[in-house]
Amino acid sequence: MISTCDLCDAHPDAVRVLDLPLRDFGGRRAFAGRISTVRALEDNSRVKEAVAEPGEGRVLVIDGGGSTRRSMLGDLLAAQAVANGWAGVIVHGAIRDSAVIAGMDLGVKALGTVPLKTDRQNQGLRDVPVTFGGVTLLAGEWLAADADGVIVAAQPLL
Repeated sequence: MISTCDLCDAHPDAVRVLDLPLRDFGGRRAFAGRISTVRALEDNSRVKEAVAEPGEGRVLVIDGGGSTRRSMLGDLLAAQAVANGWAGVIVHGAIRDSAVIAGMDLGVKALGTVPLKTDRQNQGLRDVPVTFGGVTLLAGEWLAADADGVIVAAQPLL
């Protein structure tokens, strides 16, 4: 079982801790994997592209600018992430369909929920550095998350 507390204790110089009050929404409460990123404001076109690809146990980190006006992830995209082998999704923004997502074998952390979907306008960037919660997250780095928080390291710590 993943314990971010134990990983912080064992590797204090290797971890960066996300300072953000993310809430758990997925059925998987603890998860870890290599990072893939999306940066987009209120447009989940790049999220749709990402979850359509083989996840290979990765964690999709979505920098939605902290916006809670539009959802960056809903039940259909979350189901596709599960089907394609993603370990989890971190959203610096909002999700929707939280009751359905709660029953999925996918880690999902976000700032909150909103019922509005995005207007897909084919905007956003993939696998670029994203910064929020006092941490810069890079594609290919490693992330672990559980009920106590989210940590990032250059290399896997498990």
